[in-house]
Amino acid sequence: MTSEEPGFLSNFPNYQHQINQSPFDISHSQSINTIPSIRDYVISEDLLAGQRQGDRMSNVRRFFCLFVTFDFLFISLMWLICVMLKGQNIMNALSEQILHYNVHTSLFDIVFAAFARFSVLILFYACVQINHWIVISVSTALSCAFLIAKVFMYDWPKSSQPVFEVLLVLASFILSWGEAWFLDFKVIPQEDHANRYLITATESERVPIIRSYVQGLPSMYTESVGNFYSPMATPEGSLLEREADLSAIFPVLLTPDQVNDYKHLGARTLQTAWDLYQKQDWKLEKQQDQDLVFVRKDAVVGTIFKLETEINVSPRYLLDELYFGVTNLTKWNSSIKESHKVQTIDEYTDITYQISADGAGGLVSSRDFVNLRHWAHVEETYILASVKCDHPRLPPGSKYTRAENGAGGYIFENIPENENKCRFIWIVNPNLKIKVPKFILDKEIVKMMFTFARDLKEYLDGRGEAK
Repeated sequence: MTSEEPGFLSNFPNYQHQINQSPFDISHSQSINTIPSIRDYVISEDLLAGQRQGDRMSNVRRFFCLFVTFDFLFISLMWLICVMLKGQNIMNALSEQILHYNVHTSLFDIVFAAFARFSVLILFYACVQINHWIVISVSTALSCAFLIAKVFMYDWPKSSQPVFEVLLVLASFILSWGEAWFLDFKVIPQEDHANRYLITATESERVPIIRSYVQGLPSMYTESVGNFYSPMATPEGSLLEREADLSAIFPVLLTPDQVNDYKHLGARTLQTAWDLYQKQDWKLEKQQDQDLVFVRKDAVVGTIFKLETEINVSPRYLLDELYFGVTNLTKWNSSIKESHKVQTIDEYTDITYQISADGAGGLVSSRDFVNLRHWAHVEETYILASVKCDHPRLPPGSKYTRAENGAGGYIFENIPENENKCRFIWIVNPNLKIKVPKFILDKEIVKMMFTFARDLKEYLDGRGEAK
């Protein structure tokens, strides 16, 4: 949809007001609830029952598993009652039914069929947690075929308790169909509905901050300032030592498609960082004074780390320091050996290059990183998101292993009681491309985050700035 198409500006009632204000931060600042909230929709009990909490199964699937267990136990109990009513010694009756099994006189095969049905359904729908009807359809079809055959093969005239035995067959038949009905008409639809709700919730509650980028709509940001670049000296021993002048390395003149790709990547990364910031399942890993490091396990990307602390500067001041002062990182950050701004995409997006210092007593050698950074002001909170990216003039080299940063970044949260203080959050998800035991690497990352917080505080205190 283009800006000329009806309906676009109606999604942003303050659009004209924003673009007429200062492009530095106002046009880039908007509420996360710009469009109607998902909370405006009715949340039913079915929706809540179909929602999964972390790695746990949904309530409706849990009930299905209980129903399958009830099927097996109920059939077993009815079979025991039928055996007891024969009037024989219990051990003799069980021996006749199980050890001397005969398809014409024993009903133990119905119990075995219930157990097989229970095992298969629990395996696929509780352990593997598939979301398809094929397994239960096969299970129900085989169960029904067996029960029908059993009716013809069983010697009913010799039965001492035909009523209870008939009820046993009918109960097994009805329960197997009840399981199929419940899965197909309750479990799968409710979980799919909850899934769609969560997707809609993500788009409705959070995506507005990046909707114009992700959907390719006209940006609410101001036009790019161009590929501004100030040459800098090449440090001794740099990866870039093959070129005496950095201006010969970067920037490059990007095509409009490349610029849009970088902007879209920045917008998506900003959204991911915001989502991680709002997650509630972080677990405290370690604390040093007021500095806290949390971890979160993700099935796709692995362990994600989060640092939380308080800094004695305003959120905006800290954003300016970390975003615009990227070339000053080596002055105070002991974990960084080199830091350069590679390319400016627009006022809110750039590409940087860093080389890390050796870590873990030399166990982790220096790595280099190429990151895209993108900042925004959302709900009185500044976000500086970053993620690994490629740059035409900075392919991976032989001197350093090219490490990667997953989506993360810095969050600068306002503290209402003190405008010259902010709550600082750093979310990091590194892939250092190194083969060391995970617990050692995680320990070093936590240590590095505490060192970063210490270095940053000492640097800001040394400057005597508090804005």
